[in-house]
Amino acid sequence: MAESQSWAATASADPANACPIAPVVEIVFSRWTTPILWTLHAHGKQRFVELERRIGTITPKVLTQRLRQLERDGLVVRTYHPEVPPRVEYEISELGLSLAPLFATLGEWSAVNLPKVEQARAAHDAR
Repeated sequence: MAESQSWAATASADPANACPIAPVVEIVFSRWTTPILWTLHAHGKQRFVELERRIGTITPKVLTQRLRQLERDGLVVRTYHPEVPPRVEYEISELGLSLAPLFATLGEWSAVNLPKVEQARAAHDAR
């Protein structure tokens, strides 16, 4: 109950500010951000092709767009190596690493609650 009260206390009457975590959700949980950050965290520094191969279903265009946005947001570091041929590597930043506890908590929540969600969906769909 105390948690829901603290959430309510941070919300304002302005609809744009009704959910103070909305900007964080938009940054962290957009379509490809989580798989990219997860892969960089799990496998360390990677070249574009390695990252693309590990994620599997992402197109090069979308991966490029998401990496640029994640770099802009400070969650990914891009390192350009001026050699022949040029080499670019991506790694998760300290700011990106600070999301690890959030992902761990969500992982724990998923393990406990996704079966309940599936049960709720099945019960709803049976009606």
